[in-house]
Amino acid sequence: MSQEFIISLAQKAVFTLLLTSAPLVGIALIVGLLVSIFQATTSIQEATLAFVPKIVATMVALVIFGPWMLNHLLDFTSTILANLYKFIG
Repeated sequence: MSQEFIISLAQKAVFTLLLTSAPLVGIALIVGLLVSIFQATTSIQEATLAFVPKIVATMVALVIFGPWMLNHLLDFTSTILANLYKFIG
């Protein structure tokens, strides 16, 4: 195992992690921003008002983007397992 191979594998792993988590994090960020704007304009400072919509939006985004995320992770895993001989040899 060379250093270049390990670095390349780590880069692909980090890229896969960022790519698969981006839809959920983006949705949570947008909903959090909208709730914060709503709280600032109405002067309502309820903690659950900021927490519950983000959870609901994240669950909906997981249902929508879940199959794509799973497919992407399975492709990455199958690539690693197909090249397993490089780890051993």
